[in-house]
Amino acid sequence: MNVLFLTDNFVPERNAPATRTYEHARQWVADGHSVTVITTTPNFPEGQVYPGYSNRLRQVEMIDGIRVVRVLSYVTANEGFLKRTLDYVSFMVTGGLAALFERRPDVLVTTSPQFFCAMAGWFVSRLRRLPWVFELRDLWPASIVAVGAMKPGPMIRLLERIELAMYRSADAVVSVTESFKRDLIARGIPANKIHVILNGVDLRKFRPRARDPELTARLGLEGRFVVGYLGTIGMAHALDKVLDAAALLQADPRIVFLIAGSGARRAELERRVNTEGLHNVRFLEPQSKEKMPALWSVHDVALIPLQDKDLFRTVIPSKMFEAMGMGIPILMSLPEGEATGLLVSTKAGVVVAPEQPHVLAAAVVRLSNDPRLVSELRDAALVAAPQFSRQERAHAMAQILADAAGATGPARAITSLPGASSK
Repeated sequence: MNVLFLTDNFVPERNAPATRTYEHARQWVADGHSVTVITTTPNFPEGQVYPGYSNRLRQVEMIDGIRVVRVLSYVTANEGFLKRTLDYVSFMVTGGLAALFERRPDVLVTTSPQFFCAMAGWFVSRLRRLPWVFELRDLWPASIVAVGAMKPGPMIRLLERIELAMYRSADAVVSVTESFKRDLIARGIPANKIHVILNGVDLRKFRPRARDPELTARLGLEGRFVVGYLGTIGMAHALDKVLDAAALLQADPRIVFLIAGSGARRAELERRVNTEGLHNVRFLEPQSKEKMPALWSVHDVALIPLQDKDLFRTVIPSKMFEAMGMGIPILMSLPEGEATGLLVSTKAGVVVAPEQPHVLAAAVVRLSNDPRLVSELRDAALVAAPQFSRQERAHAMAQILADAAGATGPARAITSLPGASSK
């Protein structure tokens, strides 16, 4: 099977869409498929082109057997609604044009979270009469309303009409959560075209290991109970409330909060840490994907917070699967929904109410005082992790692509996985 995949983000970028696409594509290549990814010059999230690359009209490279075509786009940091929209629209144009001139694939795939990339796939699939699969990573534009970037009104209603038209036009929709599938069905999208492939973890890379000595020494973590957040430092993540919790725990010398990543709110949060003298908070620059297991290794608990918004009941933060693979207990501060239900069912962590610093601080103290509980959560995480093997997820998605393309070959159906539903 020859797969053409359009995505704004791809390795060496480190966010969830880049990781998911890369790990799936790498497995498809290993299974004998041909994969071409059309993407941008790597620059996320700082808006700075990575060393060794330049933002030019077209460049081609091979990454682990994946043919990667990078096209010109408007490069900006992951902050500011207008600039980010220009970034998305520019890739819709250049990525869509590039896809028109690629060798004819068996199936075209596009991925959100924003849907301008999906719009490129929509147009290309119609112009070239290609089977098209829409991978749905976020309910956009609902998510931009949820974080306050736009208010409900005529523009949002127009975007929602475009959104629904694309779901109807796609030959298949691959959702990353069951909640997204239910939302689409409630809005009139046929259930039989929606498939659910949860995120997962590459267990060959993310597995238990001793605490990294270099990071431990550099960050002053010797003998500390480390509660860490890894990922985008954005509007949705309620990290201001995490700093409130850290302020409540300043008198406890054992506990350290580690925040690693970048995004729209990092500078603001760092200023607050400095202004208030929060000596129990450490910031670390974003790390390459290769260094992530070492960074995870210094954690005692993985913190996964989001704002108290109804939309966030439907999401499953992908970092929870890496934490499971590493055997790190999870402290989840989310609205009750699919992610919290998954964590409770696996017994791999603790759930607390979102945006309540006193509750979060109390949970951190409880975990730091109860090594037996931490050990039990760690064991449960390791037991749960194989259910979310990225390799098996890739096989399941390959079967969906093959079905959309009407192809046969090395793709194999997997219907018993959690989140591998096609009903």
